[in-house]
Order: sequence, then C-alpha cells, then structure tokens
Amino acid sequence: MIANELKYDAVLVTSFGGPEKNEDVMPFLENVLRGKNVPRERMLQVAAHYYQFGGKSPINEQNRRLIAALERELAEHGLELPVYWGNRNWHPMLAETLVQMKRDGVRRALAFVTSAYSSYSGCRQYRENIAAAQAAAGEGAPVVDKLRVFHNHPGFVEALAERVNDALRLLPEEQRASAQLVYTAHSIPAAMAQGCDYAEQLRETGRLVAERLGRENWQVVYQSRSGAPTQPWLEPDVLDYLREYKAQGNEAAVVIAPIGFVSDHMEVIFDLDMQAKAVCDELGLTMVRAATVGTHPRFIRMIRELIGERMDPSLPRRACGVLPVRPDFCPVDCCLPGARPVGAGRLRSAGLETRSDGGTCPGGLRLGVGP
Repeated sequence: MIANELKYDAVLVTSFGGPEKNEDVMPFLENVLRGKNVPRERMLQVAAHYYQFGGKSPINEQNRRLIAALERELAEHGLELPVYWGNRNWHPMLAETLVQMKRDGVRRALAFVTSAYSSYSGCRQYRENIAAAQAAAGEGAPVVDKLRVFHNHPGFVEALAERVNDALRLLPEEQRASAQLVYTAHSIPAAMAQGCDYAEQLRETGRLVAERLGRENWQVVYQSRSGAPTQPWLEPDVLDYLREYKAQGNEAAVVIAPIGFVSDHMEVIFDLDMQAKAVCDELGLTMVRAATVGTHPRFIRMIRELIGERMDPSLPRRACGVLPVRPDFCPVDCCLPGARPVGAGRLRSAGLETRSDGGTCPGGLRLGVGP
C-alpha cells in the first residue's frame, strides 16, 4: 500500500460533460458558451449534431465506465480513496460535487482531468472551474490539487499505440504496411498557440506512438475549429489534409487516430466517423478510425500511478521521449488563453497556482465538445 504522505482522502474525476437527451442540448450549449461571443446560428448548428443522436453525447457514459474501472484499480492496489465526479458543463456539475464532498468530510482531493495536453481549456480552465466550485461550496470546501499533464506518460503512449495497432489490423493485410497514420487533435487559434507547447506535445506523442509501432508515415492534423473564418487556427484541418493527400497521388489507406482525446465522445464521432469517413469515401480512400484510450487497462493503471506519485513523493515521475515531465503544480502564468491571466485572483485564493516553471500553454473555444 502506498503511504498517504500528503493526506489525500479522495479522487475527483473532472471532465467536460455532455447532454443525455434532446431536452438537455440547448441548456448544455448555453453553459458551454456562457460569456462567449458566439452567434446563435453556430450554436444551433452544433445542437443539430447532438439531435442526430437523440441528444445524447457518449462522454458521460464513458466517464462512468472510466470511474468504475479506476475504483477497481485503486481497490486492487490498496488505495482506499472514494472517486467523485464533476463536470464543467453538465450534470454532475463541479459545484454540486464539491458540496457533496464537503458534506462527506473530504478535506483534500486529487483531480484527474480528462485531458492529456497543456492548454487553456484542457488545464487552466478546469482549475478555474474547480476554484469557482470551491467558492460556491463555501467554507470547509476541500482543497483540490490537479494531477499533472500526462501526454508523455508511458501508460498513455502504450495505450494509444495499442489502439492504433488494433485499427491497423482491421485493414486488409496488403494495405497495412503502407497505411498513413493521421493523428487528430482539437484545433486552437494560432495566436494562442504561439510560444506554447500544445502543438509540440501532440507531435511528440504522435512520434512516440509511431516509434513504438515501428512506423514512419504519420502526420498530426487538427479538427473541430469553431472560430471566426478570419481568425487563423492551427492547421491542417483533417478534411483538407485528406483531400490534399489524395490530390498528391497517394492511394494508401489511412488510419485516423484521435490522440488529442481520451474518449470517443460527440466530437470524435461527428467529425471523424461521419465527416472524415464521408470525405474518404468520396475520394476512394480506405479509412479506419482508431479508438481512443477510453478504459484501456494501461491507461487506467496510469491514472493510479499519477495518484500514487502525488501521495508518495519518493515514487518516480514517469515520462518517455524528449520532453520533460510536466510539473505537479502549475505556475501562475501557465495555460493562459491570451496575453493576460484569466481568473488569476480566483486561482490564487484557492491555492491552485504554485511553484514550478511549466511554461505557457495555449487554449481555444471548444463548442459543445469534450476535452
């Protein structure tokens, strides 16, 4: 059993959240877009994606499965920690969860955020959300420390590599060796990406997965941009890339692997399983989409290892590749959405910004999608 040197007494799984029926869709999107200048027409376009699936995003059910797997993993290794769940945009909401944790007597918890990379929406915004939930819970709300970013943790890389390899095996044998790996992640505004390491982390994770599989033909592309047409975002877009790939005379099959996501939620299903598949069919390209890590046993074990390393500082912080281990505690200026801090006072009062120099990170609007 790991010595609980830092006296954590709970785990908080923190995610984006998603609607579970048609009646949830518009209130959910209003939560996502609160304070953002997004035209209502765009919101209705995204709502239509959900309505095609009965208004239900798969993200909540996938988080339930992840939590059940994590509870088993912790129990099997003698870590007697209750696992709570709070979302940014839909029930169970973080504020509700922090109130329940307070009632249950939780004093200090570790938050696992379902986002592998450094970005505003994948890191700092969650810390702001937790701070707001603590404020709403009032005096006696538990202290919550976020687990570090894990894009280069061996467990994440190994789970991704196995998912990609499973997808390769779905191709006809004669197409496997030449198949192009197309890694996708959520795009962000180019201005926010300048001077940050979001894109660098994605490239490094993609390289590590390809290296593990012994493959050289791979490319990182982006999906799901939602900004104004005049605003540059990270490119190439996955659909544009597929068309250019074919236009250059390539006939090899493509395996699309959404390494920027940890679950097969609405964004993955709509943008890849529907839109990218339609483009590949139009172009005559064979396409297979790799699953996200989801509840892969190595991924669940990785979460337990991240919890263990924070509870016992003598344990190693594991990472592979050329990029360093991300710090346990984010610095004050980490993951800003632009040139100035967002919610810095709130973060400072909640004790969520501390030591370590982790650099600055990007961020972008995720419209009706998961982390």
